[in-house]
Amino acid sequence: MRMYTMKNLKLVLKENREQTVVNVAGIDIGTGLTVIAGPCSVESEEQTIETAMAVKAAGADMLRGGAFKPRTSPYSFQGLGINGLKILKKARKETGLPVVTEVIDPRDVSWVAEFAGILQIGTRNMQNFSLLKRVGRSGRPILLKRGMYSTLEEWLNCAEYILSEGNPDIILCERGIRTFETYTRNTLDLSAVPALKELTHLPVIIDPTHSTGRLSLIAPMSLAAVAAGTHGILIEVHRRPQDALCDADQALTPDMFKGLMTKLRSLSKFMQKGQYNES
Repeated sequence: MRMYTMKNLKLVLKENREQTVVNVAGIDIGTGLTVIAGPCSVESEEQTIETAMAVKAAGADMLRGGAFKPRTSPYSFQGLGINGLKILKKARKETGLPVVTEVIDPRDVSWVAEFAGILQIGTRNMQNFSLLKRVGRSGRPILLKRGMYSTLEEWLNCAEYILSEGNPDIILCERGIRTFETYTRNTLDLSAVPALKELTHLPVIIDPTHSTGRLSLIAPMSLAAVAAGTHGILIEVHRRPQDALCDADQALTPDMFKGLMTKLRSLSKFMQKGQYNES
């Protein structure tokens, strides 16, 4: 069996370091359970703000939404760009929720950072080293998604790029990896949560939406992730999923999300009370 020594990593490993807690507008990621929710993409002002208000009412801590959408097909909806960021800014003002949004080009980092509380690096850009170096100098916390074919070591090396540029505020997001399985969109590697907590001081969250791609699996996998010790959940919610311009089949309705939040908070509270003994 291979031992994870990772000798080339200087900053990301847990050895002799305290747990990193990333603070965004008074919200701590790395303690308790942080829930980030919202639409896959910003489609209109009405859609985004209505969804943002709904997830806020249900107890979400932050708002997610894509203004730039790197898609598999060049003919798919690519996002609203700067107009989408302006809509997210208005949603933040209306709800008070910090915004998490993706940046895909190193040249865009500085001005996207003006709108976002957290910059997301998507799975397709995990090893875009120019982008990693640039966000490392952005002054914003970074949500780094795992590449769909990446090992934990490769993923942590990418976090090391960001840390080496002076940015200590990184959140790792497990979003599923490609396997032989075809029933789910990807395979959610829940073992990554406790494994990374052994290896690194960085917070670890999961994305049950892109990993499963199935509405019926989002809630059970979210609950399983809480039981596994995740620091947070990143989840898609749309006011009317049937009308969504991307990922329509895997977005929760506001009512579904509200029901899931009740269960997540209850389980998280149970876990934090110490009633569950990991040993």
